[in-house]
Amino acid sequence: MVTTTSGQFWLLEVSLPGEPAVAVGVILADSDGAYRMRFRRDWEEFAGEESEVLEALADDFEDKAREFGIGEWLRMCEESFSNTLRITDAEPVMLENLDRAVERLYQKHVRPKVLPFRTHLPMYSARVAAGRFLEDNEVDAEEWVETPAGLRLDEGMYVVRITGRSMEPKIPDGSLCVFRAGVTGSRSGKLLLVERRDISESGGRYTVKRYRSEWGVKDAERRHKMIRLEPLNPEFEAWELEEESDTFRIIGEFVRVL
Repeated sequence: MVTTTSGQFWLLEVSLPGEPAVAVGVILADSDGAYRMRFRRDWEEFAGEESEVLEALADDFEDKAREFGIGEWLRMCEESFSNTLRITDAEPVMLENLDRAVERLYQKHVRPKVLPFRTHLPMYSARVAAGRFLEDNEVDAEEWVETPAGLRLDEGMYVVRITGRSMEPKIPDGSLCVFRAGVTGSRSGKLLLVERRDISESGGRYTVKRYRSEWGVKDAERRHKMIRLEPLNPEFEAWELEEESDTFRIIGEFVRVL
């Protein structure tokens, strides 16, 4: 059973000279006073010469909320903001999870510019990602997804929606996940996006699993004896594959859930 609680959210809006008010951030608080904030990051493209001021304001928002409490800080903002900046009236919202809720509200109300590999990553299906990074095919992103501010991006990273429960609780069913093409260093213990080439699309050909391997000696050479692809959810079984088999390909390394 999913537990919900009541909360409120506010939008931070900016009115640039000669332009209508635009939402640049979301502030969300539950009935216990816990809160989350999410602000756009394309300040220079959005505000030009005013970008440094707005960026500093967004950075300062959470510090002030911790110092004064979210309710008091919002009241202070409402009293001190000019026509350029405003906090909208509180709107009620039912919450299951603060992090997911603030992300949902941000996506609904804030429309930042797409800055490829600076603030956004391309989203592909697992099949298209395999073609893009394993077969060097030119493909278009289904869409561009904004990532958290603390994640350093590069052009080998991409987003895939993962379905299924085999990697719960770390990767919930339906999650958007960031992957990096290829694997840096040892594969052992890492979560990998894998293509099982001996299974049809409808049979779950693409999956995320934790990589384990057993080593042995063959023809006087040290080789993998067996590859084990493990789920995190104990309700599901692991896959055991021979190293020399061509039945699987590694598409990318898991970075994080968005």
